[in-house]
Amino acid sequence: METSNFINRAITPAIEKAYKYYPVLTITGPRQSGKSTLCRHLFPDFRYVNLENISTRSQAATDPEGFLTGLGDTCIIDEVQHVPELLSEIQVKVDEDRSRKFILTGSSNFSLLHNVSQSLAGRTAVFSLLPLSMSELSPEMKELPTDSLMFRGFYPGVIANSIPADMFYTNYYDTYVERDLRDLLRVGNLVKFDRFVRMLALRVGSEFNASALSREVGVSSVTIAEWLSMLQTSYIVFELPPYYSNQTKSLTKNKKIYFYDTGLLCNLLSITEPGAIANNVLRGAIFENMAVAELMKRSANAGKRPAYSFYRQNSGMEVDVVNPAADGSIDLYEIKAGKTLHSDYASNMKRLAETLQVPSKATVIYDGDTIAPTAINVRDI
Repeated sequence: METSNFINRAITPAIEKAYKYYPVLTITGPRQSGKSTLCRHLFPDFRYVNLENISTRSQAATDPEGFLTGLGDTCIIDEVQHVPELLSEIQVKVDEDRSRKFILTGSSNFSLLHNVSQSLAGRTAVFSLLPLSMSELSPEMKELPTDSLMFRGFYPGVIANSIPADMFYTNYYDTYVERDLRDLLRVGNLVKFDRFVRMLALRVGSEFNASALSREVGVSSVTIAEWLSMLQTSYIVFELPPYYSNQTKSLTKNKKIYFYDTGLLCNLLSITEPGAIANNVLRGAIFENMAVAELMKRSANAGKRPAYSFYRQNSGMEVDVVNPAADGSIDLYEIKAGKTLHSDYASNMKRLAETLQVPSKATVIYDGDTIAPTAINVRDI
């Protein structure tokens, strides 16, 4: 994303606040979500290095201490997960002098955070920069038809640089498979992995069944679990676990899977234009995915760890999103893709609130007018 097209990010206040207290900031998130652009914008005087560069990576791996010394006391290190040895040296540097500042980024959630937790515990604040949220869009962009919003998705490359969505997401996915997965998967499994991802897209918002997918893809359930973990750690998908409580019984034990971005989801579903969404059998699921992803972004942009889940009894009664609040109450959300608010939309939320016997707030997320506090348009999350 070019500097001239810079979009102010909602996560900025949380990062700036943490900068006052921590010598190291760690910012994770999917590739091309704007991590480098944001860091260089917020810290323009910091030295910048990118470990995607093979030569730079080699220098850092060969002599971590000398490499850091050469960077000075304030620097941004992009894709730091490539040289995890740097983290121990950073620990030494900041313990020697707390005025030193390091901004670390990475697009591999697990490998980066695992090493950060070991080496930089108590020394770093960790953030997730996801694709753009609705609140970060221009007023003109927010006024686009809902199907256009879902098709275009929310990556800065599409929004700020006006790259055609079909071109952007095709290249994004192909590059992801080639760059991040080719060394992890046997070549023969790349075709099956692609089939798995596309079948996962067809099941978006549905309960995840590894055994069923393993039969259809032609690999073991263990492999399916490994592949799902890869997608999660590289910020392609996230899971929504089922809600549990002592007051609830006969609940499903399966999680749901959503994509971080509906533009990529539409691409994987072979949707080639916004007009093809209207009559697609999965339109409601795509809309639900967009709404749940917006809730995730809202938490991430506030520097908070999401605690969302869904509630579903084996009998079929379901509430789309459950979010326990710090004061012991719960926020309940029902997601509907239509523009008309019906009174029965809140019925399951009311029944669940009565079952749990805790203070609750019930909100319908839909495509119509915001009617506080009963319902909100998806653009107002």
